[in-house]
Amino acid sequence: MTKIILRGCNGKMGSVVTQMVEEDENVVIAAGIDVSKGREDKYPVFYSFAQCNIDADVIIDFSSPVNVREMLDFAMKRGIGIVICTTGFSKEDQELIEDASKKVPILRSANMSMGINLLLKLVKEAAQVLADAGFDIEIIEKHHNKKVDAPSGTALALADSINEALNNRYEYVYNRTNIRAPRVKNELGISSLRGGTIVGEHEIIYAGSDEVIEIKHTAYSKAIFAKGAIQAAKFLSDKPPGMYNMNDVIG
Repeated sequence: MTKIILRGCNGKMGSVVTQMVEEDENVVIAAGIDVSKGREDKYPVFYSFAQCNIDADVIIDFSSPVNVREMLDFAMKRGIGIVICTTGFSKEDQELIEDASKKVPILRSANMSMGINLLLKLVKEAAQVLADAGFDIEIIEKHHNKKVDAPSGTALALADSINEALNNRYEYVYNRTNIRAPRVKNELGISSLRGGTIVGEHEIIYAGSDEVIEIKHTAYSKAIFAKGAIQAAKFLSDKPPGMYNMNDVIG
């Protein structure tokens, strides 16, 4: 059985993960980390990793980039892996995560959905065919009005996947408000919308001469992200140090 420490356990995603773990006999949440308490009836909750004295196999992080160093230090001291589902890390945070992956296994994904991770492959293949045929590429992402970072980590991952397939020749454009010029050839536009309770929607548009191809993924529930995180935790629990992603999980 895989024992999990859930960072951000009292948040919206933490609640979904907690519910789904209860339905899976192969995993258990040994403890939670959150700045607000409220779930000690299910498992012990600590304000910080410094207070946590519970043994576990892996950490699932569904919180924020704040105090990421504390989590990494805890994992390295205990020799346990981390499934990082949080986005919006600074360059310094990303370097810390990379360094930590040399000592413990870390799986990081901008989106834990299996559908999105399949999409990352599809957009790359489409770009390899369509870009040289003169198609312009745009990404539109939509999320709920409480999401603080923009563009989403998933939108950036999709853009990076496309750019990687095309020898990184594209430049990302996030705002055309002050641009008074036609769209240039190697421009990849990324637009963000925030409103209501939209769980997550990502659309990739390949616009050519007289034809348009659209690839779209819509998340109707946060359960898809929780399910992916739990699968990732099971996968990571016995892996050696290194950096992993959801492609390693889904094969």
